[in-house]
Amino acid sequence: MSALLGLWPEVRDTCTSLGLMLSTVLFVGLARVVARQQLHKPTAHGFVLEFIATFQLCCCTHELQLLSEHDPAHPTWTLTLIYFFSLVHGLTLVGTSCNPCGVLMQMLLGEMSPEMGAVRLLAQLLGALASRYCIGALWSLGLAKYHFSERSLACKHPIHVDLPKAVTSEAICSFIFHSALLHSQEVRSKLRIHLLAALITFLVYAGGSLTGAVFNPALALSLHFSCFDEAFPQFFIVYWLAPSLGRG
Repeated sequence: MSALLGLWPEVRDTCTSLGLMLSTVLFVGLARVVARQQLHKPTAHGFVLEFIATFQLCCCTHELQLLSEHDPAHPTWTLTLIYFFSLVHGLTLVGTSCNPCGVLMQMLLGEMSPEMGAVRLLAQLLGALASRYCIGALWSLGLAKYHFSERSLACKHPIHVDLPKAVTSEAICSFIFHSALLHSQEVRSKLRIHLLAALITFLVYAGGSLTGAVFNPALALSLHFSCFDEAFPQFFIVYWLAPSLGRG
């Protein structure tokens, strides 16, 4: 009984984190419904959907990163959550990319106009920054023992290898993911979502110890904003340039 009582605070904190992520998903889902009903201009509709989709992805990833740091001895649990929430994002954020590399790829393939591409890129940038400040405000409430606002402000120095290896890691992850995204268009949507979620989980497992395996410039900006401020050239090359060049 004492052992169970000793585990209770950790279980409670984990449930709090899961509750925050699922609440974010529900909030964004409601916002998507309202946007579809109220916004009829394609530009405004596309901007809002991309903004809230990027917001959801970044907020959930902030919390997942926090869970992985809090319990590094059990990576299987973290990878399971990554797979689960990758499925959730795939099911709930249909029609958005949440990734500037995806927008650039669509523009190069002629599937999106430059004007709409610029609008979506701006929405992703603002969504990434908004998520950072929102998650900081939530953490400052101290809902879990490892929630405090300073976590969102300090640079965690996620690059654990030299610059060439870091660039190669992010570029390869981006290339593999976007190649799979491009060549799985004909696969049934339900199966495709599972395959992409499994691929994301594998890439995080394979490259997480090197750079975090972000392969998403908007997400990297939200996660490592302070690092960009401290060492902009290095983080620009690794987290913005490398994924963009490796998008296939």
